[in-house]
Amino acid sequence: MNFLTLDLNLLRVFDAVMIEQNLTRAADKLAMTQPAVSNALKRLRHSFNDELLIRTAYGVKPTPRAEAVWPAIRQALSNLEAAIAPTSFDVSNAQVTFRMAMADATAALWLPTLVRAIEHDASAINVRMVPLTTREPRPMLLRGDIDIAVGFFPGVVAQMAGGQSGSNAIRHERLYSGHYVSVMRADHPLANSKLTVDDYCSARHLLVSFSGRANGLVDEALARLGRERRILLTVNQFFTAGRVVANSDLLTVLPRHLISATGMTDALIWKELPFDMPEVHVDMLWHERDSRNPAHKWLRDNLVNMTHSNLVPQLKHDVQIET
Repeated sequence: MNFLTLDLNLLRVFDAVMIEQNLTRAADKLAMTQPAVSNALKRLRHSFNDELLIRTAYGVKPTPRAEAVWPAIRQALSNLEAAIAPTSFDVSNAQVTFRMAMADATAALWLPTLVRAIEHDASAINVRMVPLTTREPRPMLLRGDIDIAVGFFPGVVAQMAGGQSGSNAIRHERLYSGHYVSVMRADHPLANSKLTVDDYCSARHLLVSFSGRANGLVDEALARLGRERRILLTVNQFFTAGRVVANSDLLTVLPRHLISATGMTDALIWKELPFDMPEVHVDMLWHERDSRNPAHKWLRDNLVNMTHSNLVPQLKHDVQIET
């Protein structure tokens, strides 16, 4: 390939398709027709002597060569965009709608403070909440269904840290870390004694599971000890979990900072688990397409500031903020 004769506009097309993973969405973003995008990719394939992007039932899949060259192309285009694009954001006059995905308890924790910030500084900004029913929000971000996701996504973040395929278009930032505790009603038979592994495994349990699968991190931790528990009920909302546990003998495991979001704080108590569990890392995820968007950056900055300035009251005592 002779770089001097390469049409650099083709790199913009390649970048858009890599970001969107879909020819139609890339064409819309570039204000081009889909045949024009396909033709540009055909020319680029000839220049690279590689297929670059292979059609699948769900869009396009990059080849190893495409994944190898894209970071440098993305960085170069980002630098150029930063040099010529507007960087200011007039929050007081902005008319923007953000689509956010969070679990119910996370939303209850964050939204009151975010709404106060919007009411005070950005009265024309709107927020639309989308149900988060999975630990894998990347498809929603890739499709453009949401602008940002906030939650515990251990598998996703691990894949991104390992540079696995499909992670290049998604960015993330850690907001805070907490820990799991066992939660029960205040007058539970186990409320007045130290919780042991035997007591824990002898009890019946409720599991908060977005997928409905009756197995989670706690069960993996117990399996390492050669133990297991009886899960009587799975639910997909923390609020529901709080209501059920407050009115039964079931135990559940929740991130400590989300107990208040159940709305049942006065009826519940928590105890340290009698076995080791990994920390709860809460991350925000967004698509590369929005990284340099001033409005999107305003939202991300607000979420970070809300954490590190303790503007979310429940985080002050229940969570160790990472610095």
